[in-house]
Amino acid sequence: MIVIPAIDLRGGRCVRLVQGRFDDETVFDEDPVAVARRWQEAGAQLIHVVDLDGARKGVPQHFHVIEQICRAVSVPIELGGGLRDRGVIEQALGFGVNRVVVGSVAALDEDLAWRLIRRFDTQLVIGIDARDGKVAVRGWEQVTERSATDLANSLADLGARRIIYTDIARDGMLTGVNLDAMREMVAAVCIPVIASGGVSSREDLQALAGIGVEGAIVGKALYTGALSPDVIREFD
Repeated sequence: MIVIPAIDLRGGRCVRLVQGRFDDETVFDEDPVAVARRWQEAGAQLIHVVDLDGARKGVPQHFHVIEQICRAVSVPIELGGGLRDRGVIEQALGFGVNRVVVGSVAALDEDLAWRLIRRFDTQLVIGIDARDGKVAVRGWEQVTERSATDLANSLADLGARRIIYTDIARDGMLTGVNLDAMREMVAAVCIPVIASGGVSSREDLQALAGIGVEGAIVGKALYTGALSPDVIREFD
C-alpha cells in the first residue's frame, strides 16, 4: 500500500474542507506548487490533486495551477474535480497529468462513463464518494439513492480499472477511517481500491493495508502534523 498526499485547490490556494463543506475551510498554504515539491521530497509516489472549485462548478477552475505543479515535480499527478467530458480530460492529460478521476459523470451517466473508460483505460480512475453508503455527486452537494458498492460493481463490469472510495463523513475530521465501509468496497470489486477520508494515524494506515487497499489518500493529517511525512516512505 502507498500513502498518497492530497492537494485540494480552492481559490488558488491549498485548503482542506471538513466533510466536503465549502463553508468549513482551512487554508494550509498559499503556494500549491511548493506543497507539491514538499510531498515529492518526502518520497511520494503519487500526488492526488482536487480542483474543489471545479468539482462544484462542473468545469475545472485551476488548470493553470495544475499545469505549474506538473512542470515543477516528476511525481505522477492524479487529478479530480470538474472532469466531466472527454475534451477536458484530454486537456488535463495533455499538459502532464498522469491520470484523472471522474466522479459525478460515473454516477449520473453510465453510458458516458463507459465511453470514457474505453478511451482512457488505466488513465481513468472512478471516484466514488459516499454519505452513509449512498453515492454523492456534484462536489458532494447532492446525495443519490444508489449504494456505493452497487455503482462500483456496475462500473467494474464496464471495464473500470481502479476506484477511489471516499467516506465523506470521515473526510477532514481526523476521527479515523470507516474500516467497515472500506472492507465492504474491497470485497465488492475485483479491481484496486484506493481509500480516502479520515486517515489520522499510523494505525489507520496499517488497518487499511491489512484489508488490501492499493493506496490511502491522506490530507489533513499531514498538514496538521497529526501524521509525520515519514509515513509516506514508511508505507512505500
